[in-house]
Amino acid sequence: MRYHHTQARFSSLRYSILAAATISLVHCPAANAQGPLDDFPLVITCQNKDTYHVFYLSRVAKDGTATFTASDRLAGTITVTGQAKAVGDALSGGSCAGKSLEDLRASGQARDAKR
Repeated sequence: MRYHHTQARFSSLRYSILAAATISLVHCPAANAQGPLDDFPLVITCQNKDTYHVFYLSRVAKDGTATFTASDRLAGTITVTGQAKAVGDALSGGSCAGKSLEDLRASGQARDAKR
């Protein structure tokens, strides 16, 4: 029972954050520009052990590697054609590790900004 309560609270918080981020992007003129950020989701959610993490797109390097960051200095990287990798050892074995963007989108873990 405790798990369902925590999961519901997390889900509500996740949608609130996603809605706020989406609204801010819709009203930003730069959001309509095409660029390397358009290839990646705004948010990726992952579970590691009993903790859910929300990772936000932080940057895209010249080589096409996107970095997603979360609280507690957690981060992961992915490319358009590659697989998600944790930065450091803190998230090794999490629910995102080894998945492609296609896999993350199909599982509902990757959320794109709606335009």
